[in-house]
Amino acid sequence: MESSVSNISSERPEISKASLPAKLGTFFDYLFGLLVIVLSLAAISAIPIIHFFSLGYLLEASARVARSGRFRDGLIGLKPASRIGKVIVAGWFIFLPIRLLYSYWVDAEILVPQGEAGRFLGGMLLFLSSICVLGMIWAIMRGGKFRHFLWAAPIRFFRWLGEPKQLPRFSGLSGLQSRFKLFDYFKLGFLGFLGGALWLLIPTSLLFLAPSIPIQPLSLLVSLIGGIILAVVILYLPFVQTRFALSRKFSTFRDWRSVRQGFRRAPLALWVALVITLLFALPLYVLKIELAPQEVAWIPNLVFVAFMFPARLLLGWATSRSMKSEMNRHWIFRILGRIGMLPAAAVYVFVVWISQYLSWHGSYSLLEQHAFLLPAPMLGL
Repeated sequence: MESSVSNISSERPEISKASLPAKLGTFFDYLFGLLVIVLSLAAISAIPIIHFFSLGYLLEASARVARSGRFRDGLIGLKPASRIGKVIVAGWFIFLPIRLLYSYWVDAEILVPQGEAGRFLGGMLLFLSSICVLGMIWAIMRGGKFRHFLWAAPIRFFRWLGEPKQLPRFSGLSGLQSRFKLFDYFKLGFLGFLGGALWLLIPTSLLFLAPSIPIQPLSLLVSLIGGIILAVVILYLPFVQTRFALSRKFSTFRDWRSVRQGFRRAPLALWVALVITLLFALPLYVLKIELAPQEVAWIPNLVFVAFMFPARLLLGWATSRSMKSEMNRHWIFRILGRIGMLPAAAVYVFVVWISQYLSWHGSYSLLEQHAFLLPAPMLGL
């Protein structure tokens, strides 16, 4: 009995050591998948109309966190995104010699058109391109991991050729449409954008029209009224959008009373979520003071996703706390939450108001409500 116990105890360190690389590999996969998702959403958010998918993904992530209360549930599609990113990175390195050989072939054709060197390089280019494409397809069919691209497993490939009915599964790449419901996310983003725009219509219209009023006192009064209405709107809108993503009913945008009721149950959680959301929306206003060159025009969109993604997850967490709690918090916490929200809303309104005088787009920057909508308005101004 003692010998068996000693054997079991001696095997435990080996098991823990063996599981550590697997845990690190899983962590790397998830981290790489998150990077791919952020970059993909940033690229999508730069394309008019298509950018509704980006907003829809963020709203869906917020809704999933609101249902479960766990942040990890909002990280949708990490595994397939990681596989796709690996395929792209591996393909870039695999085709690097092909691109180099292509440049030599172009130079040879320029110097001696239809020459012997050009024909030789063209044949090599065609042969190596075919090999690389075949290797990419075979690596993807085996799972699309980095090790599949580093080692082609030729013996396994020839065995597979002899058994064509036994096709390998596309591990991690199958069911991509079921993971990323493209049309559902687009619809969710469009309706979320429309509902948010309706909430912001009156205050942004007042702020937009105020500078054109020739009478200075009246212009300041209209700006003040628009700013006050905007401050009230931003206290409700991010949570209303999250609840809309949960219910998928457009009528939820009229249910502002549920937000007030939820605030009584989780005032500090909603305060933290609102402050972080407004704070994370401010850096993009700074980036738009001057128009970015075309080469780095994607940076504002990357900043938008990098900041708004965690903010949306935090809004979902706060909404979950407010929905699951059955009792109202003590009045002291409710008062502290309201007091904490007011200065955050006031700072955000001031930044929005002054952005029309500092941003490259002028008064049109009022349409760029990054905390609730998209990094650019409908037409990508």
